[in-house]
Amino acid sequence: MLLGSFPSDCLENCRAKLEKIISDNKAELERLLGQKEKNYISFVRPFMEAGERISVFFTPISHLQSVQNSAETQEAFADCIEPLTVYSTELLHNKDVYNAFAEIRRKEYENLSPVARKVLDDAIFDFELEGVNLSGEEKNRIREINVRLSELSDQFSQNLLDATNAYKIVITDAKILGEMPESDKTSAKCDNGWEFTLQMPSYTAFMTYVINREKREEVYRAYSTRAPENSAIITEILALRDEKTHLLGYSNFAELNIRKMSAPSVLCVISFLRELGVIGKPYAVKDKARLAEFAAKDGIAEIEAFDINYYSNKFKKVCFDYDEEALRPYFEQNTVVNGLFSIIKRLFNIDFTEKPAKLWHEKAKYFEISEYGTVLGGLFMDLEARPEKRSGAWMNNWHTYHRDASGKGHLPQAFIVANFPVSKPDNPSLLRHDDVTTLFHEMGHALHHLLSETDELSVSGVNGIDWDTVEFPSQFLENYAYSSEVLDTLGIHYKTCEKLPPDLREKVVSARNFQAAMALVRQVEFALFDMLIHLEKMDEKQVQTTLNSVREEVAVIIPPGYNLFQNGFSHIFSGGYAAGYYSYKWAEMLSSDAFCAFTEKGLFDKDLAKSFRDNVLGRGAGCKMSEIYRDFLGRDPDHKSILKYAGLV
Repeated sequence: MLLGSFPSDCLENCRAKLEKIISDNKAELERLLGQKEKNYISFVRPFMEAGERISVFFTPISHLQSVQNSAETQEAFADCIEPLTVYSTELLHNKDVYNAFAEIRRKEYENLSPVARKVLDDAIFDFELEGVNLSGEEKNRIREINVRLSELSDQFSQNLLDATNAYKIVITDAKILGEMPESDKTSAKCDNGWEFTLQMPSYTAFMTYVINREKREEVYRAYSTRAPENSAIITEILALRDEKTHLLGYSNFAELNIRKMSAPSVLCVISFLRELGVIGKPYAVKDKARLAEFAAKDGIAEIEAFDINYYSNKFKKVCFDYDEEALRPYFEQNTVVNGLFSIIKRLFNIDFTEKPAKLWHEKAKYFEISEYGTVLGGLFMDLEARPEKRSGAWMNNWHTYHRDASGKGHLPQAFIVANFPVSKPDNPSLLRHDDVTTLFHEMGHALHHLLSETDELSVSGVNGIDWDTVEFPSQFLENYAYSSEVLDTLGIHYKTCEKLPPDLREKVVSARNFQAAMALVRQVEFALFDMLIHLEKMDEKQVQTTLNSVREEVAVIIPPGYNLFQNGFSHIFSGGYAAGYYSYKWAEMLSSDAFCAFTEKGLFDKDLAKSFRDNVLGRGAGCKMSEIYRDFLGRDPDHKSILKYAGLV
């Protein structure tokens, strides 16, 4: 497939097409197993290529399910999930394939490159983790569990999307909107007033500016009680994860999952999180007390969860003498994207060139990535909110850089998706600074995948990355969004073309750690909750009890009793972060320490940037991050960097 070519017909007869690929792969596997002399090049690389064919075919379908959700995409996605899950499970239960990998490792290991050795080690571990050595009956049960978990994950996500799209509230009195920016009002304008939904840009605007407390609670209640049917799904998901865990010989799902991480143990992770909580909570208590004192001037006796956005925005404006919304005219979407491209050019000498392409939506764009005229890969971007798009922002990898058995190189492609304010002919998409930071974050993920120089497919780009370090490059790049030098490049008024005024720019930088402790303990709350519910089998009541206990331990904002946060926690129930949400803080330790090195030597220091590109971005999962980090900086990370960047030590 040519770079920049998106398969517009990928939904048509997708199950039949997938089954044909699976059938061809099975025939290819029989040929590979039939070889008298199997070696790394003749067996392992073609085996990885077969997996890539499946991924390249299915990724566009999964992508459309997320960005252009419809009855058609739901049906296509569901049609593919069962054969895909059955195929992958059968493959990882194939003892002949496992034995072939083991034989190649035994015969060739000492003569292979360290990267090829890791491919073999990872593959053999994956086989064992899926129960290749179990009995036939146990393997069948693992297969059933995998299929059901895939179905439940998709249903959890779909329920959440449906509930998000089902709610709307119309405000007819302009006074209730308070100081809401004109861009948000324009986006919400309807025939009889202003219509708001639970989609993130709309929800955030409502909770930040609407002065009527009862209305804020009404919308907050709708948001925090979405998809009540997900409670039963959570119970089933946790039960199935626990059953699979015990079939594989582990005591709990967290213990099983930590084997795929860089953190040494579950106990180490829980201790890490609790240490952050112990250090952060006293500061968070002070943050909340200051906010509560400020809100008390409005007669608020007890500040609640649905007050936080509103009063934090007002308090921040008082503390730093600027309104977050005053920034938005300086962060027009296209200007920010082009500014980001120029920053990446300075850091890594990479060019982004927009190319014409027939894509899934008129707002989507395609960019060719090159260096000195040599094409390195491609990036699709779809940045604006719409009802049929899943909430949030993400990067999704598609093609992966690698060399096949014949030595031919293949170029990578990836997607960046967000839900930024919608642009209209008379109203451009003006971003909050949080949106800018989000874009930098997702670009960090994309660069991690697109700038890989690792020839082996299963450990190239973001493939095979330890889940608790996958956020390292993304969080690292986020830091640039708070640099005065970078803000000077990005911040250009969409009407006057004036740069962001220096005084306002410095206020943005100085305000970075506003309520940082409250944000820290909130992330610890999510991560600790995630770890604890995966230590034993739990039903929905026990899940709620655990969440309440965690909040008592680390949180300073205790939500109302009707809040069902867990029913919307898609990261761990329909994403890849189960027993791994701590990864955000673990990776932040690395990113904070790395950025400290850049602030000391210069944000665009050529030698340091080259080392970051060559090691962190270029080596993929070809070796452990601990080794990559030492090669990058010549030392291990300083664990206190995460607290330094939050201003807590």
